[in-house]
Amino acid sequence: MDEKDNRAIIRPIKKLYDAGNYDVIVVGAGHAGCEAALAAARMGNKTILLTINLDMVAFMPCNPSVGGPAKGVVVREVDALGGEMGRNIDKTYVQMRMLNTGKGPAVRALRAQADKHAYHMQMKKTIERTKNLTLRQAIVDDIIVKDGVCRGVITNTGAKYGAKAVVICAGTAARGQIIIGELQYSSGPNNSLPSIKLFENLKHKYHFKLKRFKTGTPPRVVKNSIDFDQMKEQPGDPVPHHFSFMTPDSDYIPVKDQLSCWLTYTNPKTHAIIRKNLDRAPMYNGIIQGVGPRYCPSIEDKVVRFADKTHHQIFLEPEGRDTDEYYVDELSTSMPEEIQQQMLHSIKGLHHAQMMRPGYAIEYDVVDPYQLKLNFETKKISGLFTAGQTNGTSGYEEAAGQGIYAGINAGLHAEGRPPMILKRDQAYIGVLVDDLVTKGTNEPYRLLTSRAEYRLLLRHDNADLRLTGIGHKVGLISDARYQKMLDKKHAIEGEIKRLNNTRVKPGPEVNKFVEEHGDNALKDGVKASIFLRRPYVTYNALLHFIPDPPKPLGRHVIEEVEIETKYAGYIAKEKQSVERLHRLEAKKIPKDIDYDAISEIATEARQKLEKIQPESIAQATRISGVNPSDIAVLTVYVEEYKKRQAAKKQKKQK
Repeated sequence: MDEKDNRAIIRPIKKLYDAGNYDVIVVGAGHAGCEAALAAARMGNKTILLTINLDMVAFMPCNPSVGGPAKGVVVREVDALGGEMGRNIDKTYVQMRMLNTGKGPAVRALRAQADKHAYHMQMKKTIERTKNLTLRQAIVDDIIVKDGVCRGVITNTGAKYGAKAVVICAGTAARGQIIIGELQYSSGPNNSLPSIKLFENLKHKYHFKLKRFKTGTPPRVVKNSIDFDQMKEQPGDPVPHHFSFMTPDSDYIPVKDQLSCWLTYTNPKTHAIIRKNLDRAPMYNGIIQGVGPRYCPSIEDKVVRFADKTHHQIFLEPEGRDTDEYYVDELSTSMPEEIQQQMLHSIKGLHHAQMMRPGYAIEYDVVDPYQLKLNFETKKISGLFTAGQTNGTSGYEEAAGQGIYAGINAGLHAEGRPPMILKRDQAYIGVLVDDLVTKGTNEPYRLLTSRAEYRLLLRHDNADLRLTGIGHKVGLISDARYQKMLDKKHAIEGEIKRLNNTRVKPGPEVNKFVEEHGDNALKDGVKASIFLRRPYVTYNALLHFIPDPPKPLGRHVIEEVEIETKYAGYIAKEKQSVERLHRLEAKKIPKDIDYDAISEIATEARQKLEKIQPESIAQATRISGVNPSDIAVLTVYVEEYKKRQAAKKQKKQK
């Protein structure tokens, strides 16, 4: 074939063909795209999931794990709404641990090491076998927009797909560029194809404001080249855990041969190697332009920013049961390959490590999230939704939470139904959505427990009680599963009521128990619920001093009874705060309000309000740069505005 023929091959397709019509199209099959497509399809919408590479469905290009503080709660929320991540990791994990067990329930969370290849295959199989869902390999180059409404997408092969709603979940493939030392090349994660034209069109044709973010991965090393004897073992919990509320305790078989992680540390020699080669570090020589995640910095960034530290933790994590690759967690880097090798060999237990893959940084485009409504529909184009890293977040769990949220709302849009909006007091997903849309993000956003002001209400243990009803309402939760949640709720409420009406009476047995724990003997009877609030009293211990419940409650009901009883005062205070929030949420701001006409509001506040377009007074209070005095003026103005509009309407009717 001559050069002329080669040029002909890469010419853009000019003739389009009709490839079919769908209710919902999802672009990208990462963790956001999978949840979005499954949600839309399970709601009954004819859905197609388009991905650049079928071998990258639900792939884990970075850390092979799911969960952790805040993130683990999101996984359970996804499950409670009817999503797949929790079920998928329960089927494919190699290790699971409950974190922060010595702390309060607001920060406890599950974390699982995944078999990344099994996770991908299991999710792909689930998608392939889901009714109403088509999985297809394709590169989307453009969207179809008519009269401000998204009507479908166009692929690089000329296929034209029609739809009532489109969800873009392109992740780090969005004009992705991999960087290793001086080497730079266009690529998606793990050397997959990037998505170029779609984001060029979003920027230049549809005038979306895009940002450039950056993330990275560490090297991978061969198992038999690691000296585990020089490291500290990090085994899984012997007690079985699971993320999904659908994984029954009675049938649940724990993984008996869990794979351990291993702890080691960097040292002054490692840091010296990094400092000596900072002129070749893309983070410091100007090659990397994108903004990286503050809460997951590269090792070179940690060494520079925390110069007084003599060492940093490094975790060796297995990537699966049928591979010898180990992920060198906390050693994320974009240093040249030979420098990475030197860094590895300086670390205890890795002196002879063989590197299978070098670490790399990847820069990619994100849609500045202030351009989204609270349902993740874009303000510019109706019927176009975005989710996952496309919205500026980092992490598989944040992506999955956004994916199911956007998928549900895309499905509701296609059906002509009102959107689902999760509030900050309902879910960590609600916190995530509100933070992105209202506050925006100048760096890859990561969920933290500190971001949730109602975190005692948003626990990992009660996600089903909070969200199963919403999942049932939108059509993702079966009647049987919804009834199971109601039965659990009634059992919890019934037992708490019983404890409030039952007394623990003084006696030799109970007094011996309290005195052994350094407490004073009981002189009078006390409510069982009050007795349970003592730090050393568990529900099972309490049963020795009061009549047993009518029937065994199960460990999950007991857990809820304990938490709701022990933290009753704190929970009541948070609920009072939520009531105040709801009163502000009820004060809606008209969409056609002219902020420039409110001269009493500060100029910066007017600009921010005009940019974000908050839907309620509550949302306006959370905008950076909008002060309490501005809110007071806005509240009065909105009330007067509504009165004027009502008077005009009444006058017209006469």
